Amino acid sequence: MKMKLKFVLLGLISIFTSLNICGQKIVTGKIINRETNEPVEYVNIGIQGKETGTVSDNQGNFQLLVADKNLNDTLTVSCIGFNIAKVDISKLINADHKNILLTEKAIDLQEIMVKPKKYKTRILGITAKNKKMLGGFTENRLGYEVGVAMSVKKSAYIRKINLNIASCQYDTVFYRLNIYEGTQKQGFENIMREPFYFKIPKSQIKDKISIDVQKLNLVVRGNFLVTLEHVKDLGKGGLYFPISLFNKSYARKTSQGEWKTTPVGISLNVEADVEQ
Repeated sequence: MKMKLKFVLLGLISIFTSLNICGQKIVTGKIINRETNEPVEYVNIGIQGKETGTVSDNQGNFQLLVADKNLNDTLTVSCIGFNIAKVDISKLINADHKNILLTEKAIDLQEIMVKPKKYKTRILGITAKNKKMLGGFTENRLGYEVGVAMSVKKSAYIRKINLNIASCQYDTVFYRLNIYEGTQKQGFENIMREPFYFKIPKSQIKDKISIDVQKLNLVVRGNFLVTLEHVKDLGKGGLYFPISLFNKSYARKTSQGEWKTTPVGISLNVEADVEQ
């Protein structure tokens, strides 16, 4: 009999979590664009470095379960294209109006990559295709993020993000793509200039998904990390990738949480023009 090992990247949540709120408080709020007074969708909200975090919905609303011991902590609120905001949890709980205002960042001119005389199109990352060993998203934990670290000696222009799919149990997948530069020790910095989401119905998901990102003009240097982030309730289901036992993945369970490594790598790779 053939056996499948499903390596679960998402931490299991007790079925009692949503019912047992003893010693915890539900913190609610709404994220608003200071300039336009419009809600900001899919914003990361959490306590820095702790596994307490979530993502706002498409109307900017959020709710977050916070342990009593953390009620004097500060929420970090971040979204691509906006300056980071810091909010005292105790003040938010007692506030009459629970709007959190985000200020738009000044828009930098997008970097144009002048290709060197010598470059080569390469596949970077993990290309595993064996479906006997799987790993991936198995529940709707908003803010959960997982990805693969890669490296180039000089610079690279990213053309496509490739995902090898073992199984999709969601009716539709909807994820945010994030690309960071740096290392776990030094700290990852998101280099995306604007949020990039992809939505694909189950009927269109095959063994491989290729996402064209050339219009984003993404140029990376040195060490970088490519991730998928779970930002929307997708209902019951799961999304599984083939995994490689000879690589590793990076993951964090919640928005603003601590990055950790897993002993296997999900099958995520990029097609890039790499400077020689």
